[in-house]
Amino acid sequence: MGGLSIWHWLVVGIVVMLLFGKGRFSDLMGDVAKGIKSFKKGMAEDEDIPPARPASRIEGQAAPVDGAASSVRDEQKQG
Repeated sequence: MGGLSIWHWLVVGIVVMLLFGKGRFSDLMGDVAKGIKSFKKGMAEDEDIPPARPASRIEGQAAPVDGAASSVRDEQKQG
């Protein structure tokens, strides 16, 4: 029961042809082909985009410390 034989696929094909007809089925396949071509073209255009510039400052990197902040910490430790 789980296997699909050639007869099952033949019946499915005949039902599809009866429902859609020759013209509708070929139009449907043409639309699918256009969609695939459009997708491939879009993927090719994505490869042409230059890579983004690297960040000038790495996230998580400490900002430079000025002398005033260091002297305040030294005064707090002493006092």
